[in-house]
Amino acid sequence: MSEIGEVFDPEPRWFPAIAILVVSGLYIALPRDLTFGPRHAIPLVVVVLLVPTLIAHWVGWHRVDFVLGIVLSIVLTIALIVSLGLLIHALLTGAESGPELLRAAACLWLTNILVFALWYWRIDAGGPHARDRRAQHTTGAFLFPQMVAPKTVVPARWSPQFVDYLFLAFNTSTAFSPTDTPVLTRWGKIAMMIESTISLAVLVVLAARAVNILRP
Repeated sequence: MSEIGEVFDPEPRWFPAIAILVVSGLYIALPRDLTFGPRHAIPLVVVVLLVPTLIAHWVGWHRVDFVLGIVLSIVLTIALIVSLGLLIHALLTGAESGPELLRAAACLWLTNILVFALWYWRIDAGGPHARDRRAQHTTGAFLFPQMVAPKTVVPARWSPQFVDYLFLAFNTSTAFSPTDTPVLTRWGKIAMMIESTISLAVLVVLAARAVNILRP
């Protein structure tokens, strides 16, 4: 069915909004040396972008919603990558104590999952609004099991929502693979490679810290 049809089953925006706020909270929870600029600058920018993004969605300015959402994801990704670099530097220089490094690694690992879940949700198949306007989800960057399952076991007008992309991002960060959801497009493959690399870097930091603890 054409993408210019009616909206069939609009997805609530609360889950991705909550995920964005959780990422901001995780950023604040990082040790001071692993953030850049004023401590609350990134969360403030996030809120300033999130509010008009939600308003644009509610009033039907979907192009504005999409663009602001992309900018918001870029801000979160930059903050994640910079903090990861500072974490690795702190490990190499011994600038942070063991508990602080472990706390920071846990925060960044969770942030990685949420940030890439937001990317997948925002971009796949034209974004959430474009998916809402399709009677059935049949194409996209990811081959969800529901897309190939018999129609008798798939809910009518099924479309992936944020939780589906969160599950995909979680599997990518833990198993370093998409598990039950193959990736079909080049941008999806690149994004999953970046997510897996970040997750692996965090695990290397944890392993290195464990070795230091066990070293006599």
